[in-house]
Order: sequence, then C-alpha cells, then structure tokens
Amino acid sequence: MILALSGPSVDGSVYTDVVDLARRSPAWFDDTVSAWSAYGLAVFAVLMLVGWWRARRLGAEAAATALAVPLVVVVAYAVNAVVKLLVREVRPCRALHVATLEACPARTDWSFPSNHAAIAAAAAVALFFVSRRLAAVACVAAAAMALSRVWVGAHYPHDVAAGLVVGAVVAFAVLKVLARRPEGLVRRLTATRLRPLLVSWGP
Repeated sequence: MILALSGPSVDGSVYTDVVDLARRSPAWFDDTVSAWSAYGLAVFAVLMLVGWWRARRLGAEAAATALAVPLVVVVAYAVNAVVKLLVREVRPCRALHVATLEACPARTDWSFPSNHAAIAAAAAVALFFVSRRLAAVACVAAAAMALSRVWVGAHYPHDVAAGLVVGAVVAFAVLKVLARRPEGLVRRLTATRLRPLLVSWGP
C-alpha cells in the first residue's frame, strides 16, 4: 500500500477557493453544476450509443470498435479503482472540514483519482476511434465533468487531473491493442450472436 496522499499540501488552497466561490454563486448555477456532476455521465452513454449506431453503417469493423468503447470505459474504471485503493487519499471535505454542495462521501470512499473524471476521459478518448465529431463533444463534456467535481467539493483539482490522465491513457492503450488485428476479431464476433450488433439491418 502506498502511503496516503496528503491532498491539502498539493492544492488544498485552490480547492478551498473553488468551494468558497461555489458557496457564493447563484443557487441556479450551483444546482446546474451539481446536476451535471451527479448525472452527466449519462451523456457519455448516449454518445457511445450514437457512435455505435452510426458505426454499423460503416461496416462490421467500425461497429466492433464502437462496441468496444463501453468495455474500455469499464477497464479504465477498474484501473482507477485500484489506484484509489493504493493511494487512499482522504476526501478534501473531510481533510479540510469545509461545507460543500455535495454531501461528503464516507471516510473510506477515497478521493484520488476521480472516478468520474476517469470514466469521462476514457469515453472521450475511446470515441476518437469511432467518430472525431462525437469525441470532440465528449472532450468538452469530460472537462466540464472534471471541473464540476471540484466545484461541488468532491475532489481536489489534482484528483480530477489524475483521473483524466488515467482514463485517457487506459482507453488509448486498450484500443490500440485491439486495433492491431481487427479483421480476426470481427470474423469471430460476426460468427456469434453479436452479429446483429455489427451489421446494419436498415437502409
């Protein structure tokens, strides 16, 4: 186990400045950011679904890549969770004893890196292998998700920065490996019950 990371010594002052600003901001703005922080990951699921639907019309290989995107996100989440258990950084709302927009998680719900940021970054990078247009939207959404997690008080800035890096690196590495022999993988998948998900059945 790695020694627990001392978040306040890294960017605790930046965190408290952001949280103070959030407390002084209009209620409608805080409510909007809080809603995005809590439910915004659903947007990435929609983008992945749209990417798969479009990819089917481009061929089985493109569809297979699109189907791999959510699996890649799960892998990135798993890697991020392992890092959390190794580092064991206490949430900033507990270490600094500040009032935050989001209820402070349990003491053993570690802070570093941010799961939300890792998932968002993994989805954004993985979508680049499917559609650059969708990926561009996902990148903006990922940045917004990372910022929102600091705004609501759930994470330090370094938590979300690390989460973005973990998600992006894992997604890129996994999809690069999968892209080495796409034809063989597609042939095996089209011979299974997944074939309807790989081949367009409409005009």
